[in-house]
Amino acid sequence: MIQPVPSTGAAAGGGPYPPGPADDSSGAPREPSRPKEPSAPGGPSAEGPFDPGRAAAEATAAILASTLRGTERGVVVDSPPGAGKSTLVVRAARELAAAGESLMIVAQTNAQVDDLADRLATADPDLPVGRLHGTDSPPDPALDRHPSLAKSTSVAELRDRAVVIATAAKWAYVKDVEPWRHAIVDEAYQMRSDALLQVAGLFERALFVGDPGQLDPFSVVGAEQWAGLSWDPSASAVVTLLAHNPGLPQHRLPVSWRLPASAAPLVSRAFYPYTPFRSGTGPGDRRLGFGVRGDGGGLDRVLDEAAESGWGLLELPARHTPRTDPEAVRAVALLVRRLLDRGGLTYSAPDPDPAPLTAERIAVGTAHRDQAAAVRAALAALGVLGVAVDTANRLQGREFDVTVVLHPLSGRPDATAFHLETGRLCVLASRHRHACIVVCRAGVADLLDEHPSSEPVRLGVTVKFPDGWEANHSVLAHLAEHRTPWRG
Repeated sequence: MIQPVPSTGAAAGGGPYPPGPADDSSGAPREPSRPKEPSAPGGPSAEGPFDPGRAAAEATAAILASTLRGTERGVVVDSPPGAGKSTLVVRAARELAAAGESLMIVAQTNAQVDDLADRLATADPDLPVGRLHGTDSPPDPALDRHPSLAKSTSVAELRDRAVVIATAAKWAYVKDVEPWRHAIVDEAYQMRSDALLQVAGLFERALFVGDPGQLDPFSVVGAEQWAGLSWDPSASAVVTLLAHNPGLPQHRLPVSWRLPASAAPLVSRAFYPYTPFRSGTGPGDRRLGFGVRGDGGGLDRVLDEAAESGWGLLELPARHTPRTDPEAVRAVALLVRRLLDRGGLTYSAPDPDPAPLTAERIAVGTAHRDQAAAVRAALAALGVLGVAVDTANRLQGREFDVTVVLHPLSGRPDATAFHLETGRLCVLASRHRHACIVVCRAGVADLLDEHPSSEPVRLGVTVKFPDGWEANHSVLAHLAEHRTPWRG
């Protein structure tokens, strides 16, 4: 049976995260307090023009000060896409270890755990790192190259390690141990609150790092019966944490090093209105070019538009279609094939030399697995291998030079909550370093206008803003400026 957040626990000073003044008599949490919206990041100031490196360094210094020298039980860090969450986690872990603190790191998937373990061992080869894993989920063999990294299925064998890393699911099985002094929770917005409750007794203080604009935590069962309650197990760990502890320090990383100057303004405005950010690069620092000139057709025109502006919309005629729309799937595959045939080149300052746009640096994003499977088959028929083709859920956290997106609402007769989920569109629109090209049938804006909201209103549930309806309209309005009609 799922219990409410406990008021007592193993850590000193009461429970891991005791209820605070945010609870009202009904037990429903009020909306977590947000930090005051800063002036537009990157805007001119009395000290001169925006310096992304300095802004990021100042934010990191403040986060580390709160983590190492603060007195609060937790610190929350909001990060936009490509802002260096993993770099922050690695640096915080090293500084905590250097200060003699015991540290556990919680990630959400085995791939994330392996990546963090590899990054940490690479950054500090002498740091004793432990990789805790399950018997049926062995670590990546690539970790064997780090002599200072120990792997075990038993936490007792790793307790002498300065840092121990595991998934939240694995940590949930660890019982009857002395709490670690510190924890770092990576991708904290993708962690459910019930998962946090299961591990909260293992540490005394924690740094929560995550991206509030990405997909919400996943649950295989309905959680409507808990909606609005302060212990809703399906709610994000961070949302629940702040509902019970509204006074916790909240920081944000102000710079995306992934998104180019052409993309950051739209993604920030559409998906991060309360935590705006800027690109770490300026106009012209990232360029996409081609070794072969276009032939004037729709595919080449949208590729040229994307190379010039960073965005492209290949618009098919309006039509209601099956979910795996054959024409849209074919258009996506042909677009990728043409990207490779034209010898794409990417330029990234300060390096003056271009890098070839290979298949491994291209991704195709879809809403559904059957759509991804159809695109893979179409690409294979065209002789294209090596392109990452997957759903937004699986592309989350990854980075590519160019992305091709099959719009979630393309060809649909309705706009369901699944297809309107803000995080899904945010993930699809924020994986690229140089350009994003969206393939979509005409008529989505009309579909949004005709779509009535039928979601029930629940007391105590914070309305997510921006909602999917508004975010889709914002993105479509921008893409309309880069539209190329195409009839395959």
